[in-house]
Amino acid sequence: MSPELISILVLVVVFVLATTRSVNMGALAFAAAFGVGTLVADLDADGIFAGFPGDLFVVLVGVTYLFAIARANGTTDWLVHAAVRLVRGRVALIPWVMFALTGALTAIGAVSPAAVAIVAPVALSFATRYSISPLLMGTMVVHGAQAGGFSPISIYGSIVNGIVEREKLPGSEVGLFLASLVANLLIAAVLFAVLGGRKLWARGAVTPEDGGGSGAGARSTGTGAGPAGTSAGAGSGAGADSATGTAPGAKGAAPAAVAVRPGRGTGGTEDTGPRLGPARIATLAALVALVVAVLGFDLDAGLSAVTLAVVLSTAWPDDSRRAVGEIAWSTVLLICGVLTYVGVLEEMGTITWAGEGVGGIGVPLLAAVLLCYIGAIVSAFASSVGIMGALIPLAVPFLAQGEIGAVGMVAALAVSATVVDVSPFSTNGALVLAAAPDVDRDRFFRQLMIYGGIVVAAVPALVWLVLVVPGLG
Repeated sequence: MSPELISILVLVVVFVLATTRSVNMGALAFAAAFGVGTLVADLDADGIFAGFPGDLFVVLVGVTYLFAIARANGTTDWLVHAAVRLVRGRVALIPWVMFALTGALTAIGAVSPAAVAIVAPVALSFATRYSISPLLMGTMVVHGAQAGGFSPISIYGSIVNGIVEREKLPGSEVGLFLASLVANLLIAAVLFAVLGGRKLWARGAVTPEDGGGSGAGARSTGTGAGPAGTSAGAGSGAGADSATGTAPGAKGAAPAAVAVRPGRGTGGTEDTGPRLGPARIATLAALVALVVAVLGFDLDAGLSAVTLAVVLSTAWPDDSRRAVGEIAWSTVLLICGVLTYVGVLEEMGTITWAGEGVGGIGVPLLAAVLLCYIGAIVSAFASSVGIMGALIPLAVPFLAQGEIGAVGMVAALAVSATVVDVSPFSTNGALVLAAAPDVDRDRFFRQLMIYGGIVVAAVPALVWLVLVVPGLG
């Protein structure tokens, strides 16, 4: 049995054990990386740790730390309140606002994980407050980021178009952008319909105080019983029924949102919502600074977030005392462990071995769909741009035969390799998992993993059928 095949079988065993024995998959993956790397690939410790995603570790820790502080001092509560007012109480529009916002950020040059890191925590706090499915909100953010991710001035678009030019293949910058935009927009529309979007429309307009999950129609006072400034009406979000807006098991629970005029509280008084104090103003300034640092100066999102969180913690230690404990450490272990093992696979040549095996198939259309699937599967665990950089050159030999259009093939590979970033093992999926407040993380992880599996199984075949089979380009 070849070393490459052994490494793939070990990965399957890791998945099975994590699923059946409820062991953290990251811990299993670290053990597998040690065993396979030492016994099969003949790697030393430095070779094994070469695949450790240090940058992603800092991003996960930094962003969740900063937004834990924002939750503790009530800043996210204020943002949710402001978002409801922005759409005039139409909660159903918020997922689309988040989709458009992340799409705009990536289209103008933000790296996809940076845009998701900025938007996801606010979006998922909103989902918790109004009993919107966290799976819906999280996937809308990720698909929004990918929808704008291949504009001609974006990072991904520039990289892929550069690879196409270097390989002397026919290309279409606009075609690549539209393929990703339309694919992610269609997926988002399906998700919205399936995961409770129609029920959200049926709610009508709500006031920002009509928080979800309490089941009793409790109103926010802006003081609450939790961390300073949090809302008493905020729901837990764990297992909340997104279709009905009530907490499961709550007999006679009232809907989480009722049709009332935006901006008016009960009793006809004007709703003022959570007020801005010094801590919240400073936190908002920190969030704006994070956006400026990442998008304006191309600084690392993780290091910037950690720095800003430390500044806030120093100034307001009482609000920030519990923030370190709220960092999603189990998620950090899971993601870093799996990606370290994937790094071992790359180091020992398993990824290249699989790609070259497919590229050698004599039937171009069959080779094309298999390359799309390899791109999707590997990208669900590793760098999307990295796998595109590896697979596009592998497609050159059969593209040169003229039986397959280069424009359609490149677009299909690009969509296949990025649309799967909803996987909890990818950077974007990991950020969504880590950013979700007050959810059952094991349950949410399984939901993301199942949805990621569906995307991996379905999307490559669909984009192959639409973009490759007609011979576009």
